[in-house]
Amino acid sequence: MTEAEILNKVTEILVDQFDLEDGEVKPETNLTEDIDADSLDLFEVLNRVEDDFDIKLAVAEEIQTVQDLVNKVAAQVNA
Repeated sequence: MTEAEILNKVTEILVDQFDLEDGEVKPETNLTEDIDADSLDLFEVLNRVEDDFDIKLAVAEEIQTVQDLVNKVAAQVNA
């Protein structure tokens, strides 16, 4: 799976979870500052990402941006 495919799927999840427009989610989008996601929101997003990609992500304090999440997913999917 390519990084672009992962980014598209992660974007879909975020758009659905936070009722956003596609253009609002970019790789540099900060999940807590730009989307106002709290810890419960992030937990729900990570659970959905894990389910959709059939992976397990460690509790990820280092995930700040959409690109950080894409990188974590790519590392698991392509391992």
